[in-house]
Amino acid sequence: MTILTRKYTLIPAVVLSGLWLTGCAVENNTSVPTDISDAPETKETATMTSATDDPFLWLEEVEGEEAIAWVKSQNERTLAELESDARYEPLLADAKAILNSDERIAGAALRDGYAYNFWQDETNTRGLWRRMAIAEYIAGGSNWDILLDFDKLAETEDENWVYKGSDCLAPTYTRCILTLSRGGSDASVRREFDVVSKSFVEGGFELEEAKAGTAWVDQDAMLVGMDLGEGTMTTSGYPRTTRLWKRGQSIADAEIVFDGKPEDVGTFPFTQITEDRTFQGIIRSITFFERETFLKNSTGDFEQLPLPRKSSVQGVTLGLLVISLQEDWAYQGSTYKTGSIVTLDPDSKAAALVYEPGPRAAVESIFAAQSVIYAELLDNIVGKVVKFTPSAAGWDREQIELPDAGVVSISSVEEKTGDMLVYFENPTTPETQYYVQNEGLQAQSLKSTPVFFDTEDIVTTQYEARSTDGTKIPYFVTAKESVLATGPAPTIQYGYGGFQISILPTYSGTTGKMWLARGGVYVNANIRGGGEFGPEWHQAVLKENRQLAFDDFFAVSEDLIARGITTPSQLGILGGSNGGLLMGVSMIQRPDLYNAIGIGVPLLDMLRYHKLLAGASWVGEYGDPDIEEERIFIEKYSPYQNLDEGMEYPRVYFFTSTKDDRVHPGHARKMAAKMASYDMPFLYYENIEGGHAASANRDQTAKRLALQYVYFLRQLADNGIQN
Repeated sequence: MTILTRKYTLIPAVVLSGLWLTGCAVENNTSVPTDISDAPETKETATMTSATDDPFLWLEEVEGEEAIAWVKSQNERTLAELESDARYEPLLADAKAILNSDERIAGAALRDGYAYNFWQDETNTRGLWRRMAIAEYIAGGSNWDILLDFDKLAETEDENWVYKGSDCLAPTYTRCILTLSRGGSDASVRREFDVVSKSFVEGGFELEEAKAGTAWVDQDAMLVGMDLGEGTMTTSGYPRTTRLWKRGQSIADAEIVFDGKPEDVGTFPFTQITEDRTFQGIIRSITFFERETFLKNSTGDFEQLPLPRKSSVQGVTLGLLVISLQEDWAYQGSTYKTGSIVTLDPDSKAAALVYEPGPRAAVESIFAAQSVIYAELLDNIVGKVVKFTPSAAGWDREQIELPDAGVVSISSVEEKTGDMLVYFENPTTPETQYYVQNEGLQAQSLKSTPVFFDTEDIVTTQYEARSTDGTKIPYFVTAKESVLATGPAPTIQYGYGGFQISILPTYSGTTGKMWLARGGVYVNANIRGGGEFGPEWHQAVLKENRQLAFDDFFAVSEDLIARGITTPSQLGILGGSNGGLLMGVSMIQRPDLYNAIGIGVPLLDMLRYHKLLAGASWVGEYGDPDIEEERIFIEKYSPYQNLDEGMEYPRVYFFTSTKDDRVHPGHARKMAAKMASYDMPFLYYENIEGGHAASANRDQTAKRLALQYVYFLRQLADNGIQN
């Protein structure tokens, strides 16, 4: 049971946002002027476009003939320019070599004595699902037992399958529900697979393509949320009902055990099977950040737990539910603070504190095994892993000895033993994988990612900028020391600022090889909206306070310029999804600060976002445009509505995916089309497949990165960067 957030910086699917996952684990490892009073104000007279007079509404028809023709014409124009650049092919070759390297770490999920891995390379484009014994894995073995070849499966079935993960039945994990996506979309097919026979189960559990959820109860039953037509899905496009589905039964005939409300984000089942008990639960997600949690009791009813709405169950240890708090919880005479870890006895309903973070600390992720709790912690954005074990005095705490000054992350915990796999990295230190045994906590180094670029002269420095309300905003600058010493240089500033997702200073072979090695500067901005300092850092910019996140980002840009690290003509910015919204706002509000803007899989029409795909589920983050007082603050920053025909903007680069069924490609399409109608320069590339990641495999990712860096090179090439 984990929250899978490792290096995940796109808007998360609801099932990844603080909800409890069953039998899932990470199976691969992908190593993704200082006075602001001079800033131009957003013009209140800027053109406002409503749905009723939007001339580009037809571009929301995802696969409409006219819309696809427009996409293809934009792709052709953009690719003709970027791919003809002499730097494109070398960059593409670099990206492919890094992403497909056989020397990458084969990350794994630890289950019942086995290490499970999903592997993609130049030969296995769609990937292999495979396993080996844990003992052999930690010894450096290479004799993988291939369970399923997705390239062969796609060829045999004539389907564009993209593997999305597995949900396996404890305690043996040999019966699994595999999630298969056509082209990378969130909506997926689910099919039962037998690990022993390495085959799909004939007549087994199978769900048609949908945004669904499954949780095993036993070998012959599971809790399921599924799209079965009218009344079964919420306005956000996620399951409204949960059913108890028994083997041999039609899913339509399965008993409805829970029914949410149409306006909910969705209802999601979870289970946890231990040696002496099976926990069955349902999460009613009211908003993206608020939920009610129900647990099946001894009478067979799903009983609501006495938890605050901003909290989430992270797993079970010693029969206790492990809870993460995103708000203060006054309960049974005690108050548990925001950001804390607590336990709850599901029978007596007694609660106990495990850990309360300090003012500059945060709990990044929580992992529970049968007798132990592990937590990834951030202390001023420096990572550590801590083990919590019960004692007479409460919960004892022990820090695992890993290198200092970097990012640490747990990829998997073996539930029976409590042994785990942990990674350490920083911008100049490639990822190193460690195997840590529960007994003794000795961190055994297993393997490191290859050194993909020369880091000898490269340094990372943490600075702080001061935002409009006086808040200090940290950011990390990585570059060659010699570049920083010689004055302003071409710089890419990355930002996200939403959904409590932390942007950490990790190692990236592609960024290093394709940008840093060429004399570029790379910046990670830790603006509010993220989780770097816990839930309150995120909650400070929700809804009517959203402008503060944008101000934070501008403050970092201005601080970079004031320090002489870069100049507006040399400064480019990059962000995807919610970060794409940040990029759109940056273009509209501060075009004076930037010369290049990469806008990926973005939200841009914020007056219609809630009507497109999963958009309604994010009302808790942005507000509801259908409520007048909320629409007022949204339309002040919505990029699509505030595009000013009389303003000169940087030449931006949009990239998105036709198959993105989370953030609608219509956002990017309409913004680009509106710019075209104003004769504004831009580039646009839409991958026909790839989902919200904008790529479905490593070759597509390589192409996306090569196009991205060619764009930044072209925009900044005359400002000091090497060819």
